[in-house]
Amino acid sequence: MSCGEVYRPVVIPISNNPPNPTNSHAVFGISTNVAPNPGTVLQIDVAGDSNIGVARMGINPTHAAIQLVGNSSRIFVASAGSVVNGDPDVITAFNPASSSGIGNPFTFSMPNVGPNQSSAITAISEDTNNLVTATLASAINSATIGGPVVISGVIIQGGDPTKQGAYNGNFTITSISANTIQYNDPVGGLLSAAGGTATVPLPTFCSYQPDFVTTAQTNAVYVANYGQENGTNCNLASTDSVAALNTANLTVANIKYLPAGSHPVLMAETPNALNLYVANQGDGISPATVTNLSPVDLSTIATIPIGVNPSWIAASLDGQFIYVVTQGDGQLSTISTLFNTVTSSQSVGVGANYVLYDKSINRLYVTSPASGLVYIFSAAGNTPTPLPTPSGNPPGALVIPPVPPCATAPATCGPVTPVSVAALPDGSRFYVASYQTQTPCSDPYAGSGPCIIPMLTVFDAHSLTIRAASSSYFGAELSLLSGPPFVPADFSTTPPKPPQYAIPATPSCVPAAIYSPSSTRFRMFATASADSSHVFVSICDAGAIADVST
Repeated sequence: MSCGEVYRPVVIPISNNPPNPTNSHAVFGISTNVAPNPGTVLQIDVAGDSNIGVARMGINPTHAAIQLVGNSSRIFVASAGSVVNGDPDVITAFNPASSSGIGNPFTFSMPNVGPNQSSAITAISEDTNNLVTATLASAINSATIGGPVVISGVIIQGGDPTKQGAYNGNFTITSISANTIQYNDPVGGLLSAAGGTATVPLPTFCSYQPDFVTTAQTNAVYVANYGQENGTNCNLASTDSVAALNTANLTVANIKYLPAGSHPVLMAETPNALNLYVANQGDGISPATVTNLSPVDLSTIATIPIGVNPSWIAASLDGQFIYVVTQGDGQLSTISTLFNTVTSSQSVGVGANYVLYDKSINRLYVTSPASGLVYIFSAAGNTPTPLPTPSGNPPGALVIPPVPPCATAPATCGPVTPVSVAALPDGSRFYVASYQTQTPCSDPYAGSGPCIIPMLTVFDAHSLTIRAASSSYFGAELSLLSGPPFVPADFSTTPPKPPQYAIPATPSCVPAAIYSPSSTRFRMFATASADSSHVFVSICDAGAIADVST
């Protein structure tokens, strides 16, 4: 990662058991650079622990998904560039890197339909220098010098019959004064006239703000657009929507516009491709909804009430259930895809931000940052069942212990904040990514101001006990800053100097209480490689991805 720039890395795994064995050795990270610089995608070769490809994406990447197509795959990255005024919203698709690097990206753009502003022409004339003066019934506020104007419907009475419609056409405005505009017409000798219309076409720009991508198919990808209400220069009352991309002919095939203020933020398509569940955030403080759309034509099948402020979604392997975590009221809601109703809601702590469905052992993990807990459920039945946990833990949940620097000086630290879980596909272990803040920082390499201490806690998936790391400054837990570019331990001194374990806190990395595409969704995020050999953890404040050998 380069210095002097702000990145928000989020890592995503290649799907388990892909058709081509080579694909199981790749992990992708997307990073948001400082606007107006484009974001990037990084491809990591799992087997070689190396960066094998980097490519530019759109401005402000928000989410990515992987589509499997036969023996190959494509990656789709959504970028909500329009949160920066004037920048485009795009979906970038590319093939994973080969010996020649990442494949050439292809860009999908959301359709923009901007309104035109017009006024009737009361008088129009041309001088001997081909300068046309058009007096309008009312001023066009959007007209600008150097901008376009379209003249239509003007008919010159008398004179050269070949010039009767010569005032009509597209021209560049050279002067504006109240309700009078001027421009140059290449056709000279035009008589004065009246009537017709002057139209200024506005820049066609509607802000869609794509924030989530998903697919369970080989020829279609779906994009949730957070949307904007009553956007400037956009004739749509709302762009809150879901778009269907046709990946065969590389077009935006369909857009389903949702009610204004819906703000879709999450999606899950059932494995049989019969249902596309869209979690709508709404205003983030009132009960939200999940909309079930038909993947065929995006028609609405059902609208399902859920809790407040949905933060993550997952689908069961058999497609019978959708699991939604709502941050505002701390609920794990289970939706039956057969009946399109919520069949159970279980408390997982207000502020719960993430749910992982572990298909290898049919289990759910829910991180609850505010309580410092990870809730664990069996998903074997129709209702998730809390698993019994070792003594010292609340029922159905695991306590994440503090890092040693905070255990010895708790008054300087914030609470333990678990934010993501990665489960090994072999079903043996799961890894909890968490952090603590500290002020003043006890790590001299991170300065004396506020810092964060990222860590990874390893649990045995069967006993639910912590498995001690083979080598870590934190003992049972893993410090994630032990390798370059961070400072290693110095054994040349007596006593040896410990390695760097903290980084300065970056305000832009703090997740917002209510998500929007202009905010950070995950301060840290973890994922496992398909062969269970590595876990990767993105650390926003560090601008880096930690590579952990399991």
